[in-house]
Amino acid sequence: MYTDRGLYIARAADRELYILPKMANRHGLIAGATGTGKTVSLKVLAESFSDMGVPVIMADVKGDLAGMVKAGGDNTTVGERVAEFGLFEKGFTYKAFPTCFWDLFAKKGLPLRTTITEFGPLLLAQLLDLNQVQTDILNIVFKIADDEGLLLIDIKDLKSMLNYVSENASQYKAEYGNMSSQSIAAIMRAVVALSDRGAELFFGEPALNIRDWMRTTLDSRAYINIIDASSLIQDTLAYSTFMLWLLSELFETMPEVGDLDKPKMVFFFDEAHLLFKNTPKAMMQKIEQVMKLIRSKGIGIYFISQSPSDIPAEILAQLGNKIQHALRAYTPAEQKAVKAAAQSYRENPSLDTQKAITELGIGEALVSFIQEDGSPDIVERAYILPPQSYIGAIGEEERKSVIVGSDLYHKYIDMEDRDSAYEFLLRVNEAKENEEIFSKESKEKDKEAQKDKIRMSKNIKSVGNTAAGTIGREVGNALGSSVGGKFGKKLGGNVGASLARGIFKTIFKF
Repeated sequence: MYTDRGLYIARAADRELYILPKMANRHGLIAGATGTGKTVSLKVLAESFSDMGVPVIMADVKGDLAGMVKAGGDNTTVGERVAEFGLFEKGFTYKAFPTCFWDLFAKKGLPLRTTITEFGPLLLAQLLDLNQVQTDILNIVFKIADDEGLLLIDIKDLKSMLNYVSENASQYKAEYGNMSSQSIAAIMRAVVALSDRGAELFFGEPALNIRDWMRTTLDSRAYINIIDASSLIQDTLAYSTFMLWLLSELFETMPEVGDLDKPKMVFFFDEAHLLFKNTPKAMMQKIEQVMKLIRSKGIGIYFISQSPSDIPAEILAQLGNKIQHALRAYTPAEQKAVKAAAQSYRENPSLDTQKAITELGIGEALVSFIQEDGSPDIVERAYILPPQSYIGAIGEEERKSVIVGSDLYHKYIDMEDRDSAYEFLLRVNEAKENEEIFSKESKEKDKEAQKDKIRMSKNIKSVGNTAAGTIGREVGNALGSSVGGKFGKKLGGNVGASLARGIFKTIFKF
């Protein structure tokens, strides 16, 4: 709940616990075992940020965050907690919050898209699960496309580019290095498999404009952007890569702003352990860099996971605002995790932190927020405030009504297919085919013309020989008659024919 003092999040035995607005971008952590209240804590934080005018982005893994579009008030436990803490006197009201639904698969929200180029080769290689050699070749393919001004927007652009590079690998070898057809074929197979997983819906235009996630209502409340991840979470590699892309987009898009009175935006990353599972070293370094620098851009990042041990130590050290729900400690590994979690808090002399973590009830948590001077407050055992919106999922018709009613619906609902690499390379191939056809036809015409010339030559020669023979014999016969006798006549005919052929050869040159 947002008040003049800040974000009222929890109530300890003797005091109220607030996140100060100007400390809200110091990042945070919500941890705890399944069923201990992490979702409620997440909702309370998101509602408070919305009322403060700070846009929120969150992934809805289980589908129960959608209830923020409707007012709460029908939950007995919530009602008891509100009365116990005297929240109505402090401005608490049951209400709905401005919400916009998004979905990579365009089923439970507005289509969420980006282009192949914007996604980049590094993240794409991770999504395709490529080895180092294949990753290097994919980088080269992107470089060739960039150098030749070819737009990579959707999956068919990428496929066309891979085929083009494969067919012309020898041409690019000197400048870009060797690219084996086997490696390119392996990348193509991975791309085809990615298409089968629904990537053709994600890669395309219109691409997401981050500015559309920073909208506010007329009463200055910010929108809560909920990304449906109920299907995406089944593919853990795709989920972690997608969430990392969002972090990168925020980092690259938002300008440097320094220290502000309140964040520009807050990003909640549910099932955060998936981000760090089997992540390449280069990618981990990128995440650490983003975490350290994104605060200066006014963006706060809150991780939600079962245990602080799920988060690498370098990143855990960057998380200042912490809410720790109950953890189990039945096995040696669980006991070690509880001890590590307890040690991550500033000690409270009056509280056995390690013991308390295993004793917390539903809705209870160990809480520590950043103080005015930038240092973490001592850890307190407290109750998290109840949410003002509805707890639980909503019906499909209600969800659809919110989606269609969004002022962004007509901007994103239909996919565009503008001229890009696929269309350009298609024209190149068509021109090449037409040239080959023309060349073949020209050769065939030249060959046929040559045949016609030979045939004509033979015909002329035959006609000339016949005519010469006939004429010559007539002349020779006349000559032979004057010589006399049968022999003279025959001789005259042969001689006359030979003479005539010589004359015709001279004339026709055959």
